[in-house]
Amino acid sequence: MRISTLTMFGQSVASMNRQQSDFLKVSEQIASGRRVVNPSDDPQAASRAVGVDQAKAATEQYADSRVSARNSLAQTESILNSISDANISAKTLLVQASSDTLSDVDRQSVASELKGIYETMLGQANATDGNGRYLFGGYKDNAPPFVKDADGNVQYNGDSNAREQRIDASRLMPVADNGETIFKSVPSGAGYVAEAQSGNQGNVTFGGPQIRDVNDTDYGKDFQINFTSDSEFNIETFDGTNWNAVESNIAYTGNQDDSVQQVSFGGVSITLQGTPETGDKILAAQAGSEQREPNLFRTMEEAIRVLETPADDPAKKADLRNTLNTAMRDLDNSLDNVLTVRASAGARLNELDVVDAVGSNRMLNYEQTLSDLVDLDYNEAISEYSLRQVGMQAAQKAFVDVKGMSLFNYM
Repeated sequence: MRISTLTMFGQSVASMNRQQSDFLKVSEQIASGRRVVNPSDDPQAASRAVGVDQAKAATEQYADSRVSARNSLAQTESILNSISDANISAKTLLVQASSDTLSDVDRQSVASELKGIYETMLGQANATDGNGRYLFGGYKDNAPPFVKDADGNVQYNGDSNAREQRIDASRLMPVADNGETIFKSVPSGAGYVAEAQSGNQGNVTFGGPQIRDVNDTDYGKDFQINFTSDSEFNIETFDGTNWNAVESNIAYTGNQDDSVQQVSFGGVSITLQGTPETGDKILAAQAGSEQREPNLFRTMEEAIRVLETPADDPAKKADLRNTLNTAMRDLDNSLDNVLTVRASAGARLNELDVVDAVGSNRMLNYEQTLSDLVDLDYNEAISEYSLRQVGMQAAQKAFVDVKGMSLFNYM
């Protein structure tokens, strides 16, 4: 068989190139710290690594989302704490103002302090987060949720949704409660609230209401006491359109000296005292019902109004006592509601800690999986590097030896 010089040269060069390619490949692996530098190195591992990388990126995005959610919830919890403190301060002032020893001037001073608390509450209700969005407007977060109308009454302009944020693949968490939930709601366990209707001319005051029998067939119905004269009244219930008398011409004896009268309906009792005028009405309704919609700002406005009005006749004194009694009940319900919402925000903050821990463990698993798929075993790589180096040197030496061979040396 005849082997030409060109063939020997070609085979030697091909061998050196192959050895050099293998050597450079191992060098690239050592430099990058990865076993799979190009997809062709291990197509199956490279394909799986792409999927793991995507899952890892999504987990990192959820972690960033949890940071944002935690900031919103922490700010919400802080504001709710301030609202709770303001609520307690307002209740303390109303208890103080209920004392018969205070003069009209003293009550006006209390009203002035109550106004400061009222403005503080309104400012907190229109608080914004770090991005300039209003916290308690729901998804209508580009304008203040609570504004005063032409009559000075606070109106809610937000929506009834709670802004949500995805903190994990399977969890969409509310990160800010809407203003209705905080300032215009009561807890589910809130009871009855009594209220003297505006325009009453008599001086009847009430105590209660007290729940006596939750098993009464009429328990849960709103009712009102409608005085048809100074000695009789009807008990009326609302059918959705009109008030209808269910008990009529009941004798009223609370207008006698130092006497009180207890009126009971639907397992609820209310104590009355004083002299009414025909047409005077006293409502007893469940807190949060259609007849007695909760509104913290309206409660504060009514309390301020009655404290600023001189109680210089029996009717105004009765209005003062009744309004303060109603306001204190409303503030109690509002405080319970704010504490409930605050507890919910705290529970979500705790949940974020749990999801963070799970996310951290998941990231560790992804890192380990990626390492197993594409990372380099340095001990094996260094051994391979030395072997390829020796192989390349041997190929180079063989080429030098072959290049120097000639038959003329043996002739």
